[in-house]
Amino acid sequence: MPTPTEIRLRKAERVLEVVFDDGSRFSLPAEYLRVESPSAEVQGHGPGQRQVVAGRRHVGIMTIEPVGNYAVRLIFDDLHDTGIYSWEYLHELGREQEERWAAYLDALAVKGLSRDPA
Repeated sequence: MPTPTEIRLRKAERVLEVVFDDGSRFSLPAEYLRVESPSAEVQGHGPGQRQVVAGRRHVGIMTIEPVGNYAVRLIFDDLHDTGIYSWEYLHELGREQEERWAAYLDALAVKGLSRDPA
């Protein structure tokens, strides 16, 4: 499993940059990380319970907290702080960013929701 060699928060751009020891490098927007949070609030507690999180276009990351040697907790400025992003999940989010983002935009459209805050 790839392990990060560098994690850098670019607050002004609302982007988390992650460099892994396998040479991969990802720039992950805060909005993307927020709507793909591994928290139960977003993922649900079982199959088919995933929530579509709308209105987070302008969300930022306030703080990154290490969780052992395997993950980070991201604290967003909408006060969401319950997701623990393992190295494996961050790598997966980077690899699958294009497909996941397209699926998110499709889910918003189907539900008549917007990326903009209400």
